Amino acid sequence: MNDFYLSLSTVIPPAEKGLMPRTLDSQITLEKTPSYFVTKEAPRRICSMSHKTKLIVVVRNPVTRAISDYTQTLSKKPDIPTFEELAFKNKSEGLVDSSWNAIRIGMYILHLENWLQYFRLSQMHFVSGERLITDPAGEMGRVQDFLGLKRIITDKHFYFNRTKGFPCLKKPESSSQPRCLGKSKGRTHVQIEREVIEQLQEFYRPFNIKFFETVGQDFKWD
Repeated sequence: MNDFYLSLSTVIPPAEKGLMPRTLDSQITLEKTPSYFVTKEAPRRICSMSHKTKLIVVVRNPVTRAISDYTQTLSKKPDIPTFEELAFKNKSEGLVDSSWNAIRIGMYILHLENWLQYFRLSQMHFVSGERLITDPAGEMGRVQDFLGLKRIITDKHFYFNRTKGFPCLKKPESSSQPRCLGKSKGRTHVQIEREVIEQLQEFYRPFNIKFFETVGQDFKWD
């Protein structure tokens, strides 16, 4: 989980506006693309579109995120090398291969520094992927506060789906079924040796610490 949302509450240029739904002055348009946060050119291009855009980033423990990334890729490409082969240049020496995309995405501070060249930290809100599962209403409450919205989404809108291991939205008025995450979410992760997890935790620690200090929030990933 590493999702990125744009809150486009300001005037959008005609070229980009044609790609967005019609929005009233009293409404906020949200656009989600997971790859924005880690795409080098994205901050400059979005800033040129609207420098007042609000940014929402969902982050999770980078070790868990890397394993989840690999699990999803493995489901589509079963012949890829093992997680350990991809994650390390030299496992015995604990030399992590930070060029592997699944590893590099979790180096959040590097991506954040790129965004801070174009946007103020006050324009960004970071959602805990872990708390989004354990306390979805609380996380959504903070998102609504960040966007300047009344807290309409509360505990009453969620229930926990034990099969998927994720909270789901209760039946919306426009549907006869509850709204849950797609089939690609909630699958059982590949089993990784404890030693490998500890090596990756050690690798990410300095990046995590700097990220926590920069955003002023401790996500407690150790």
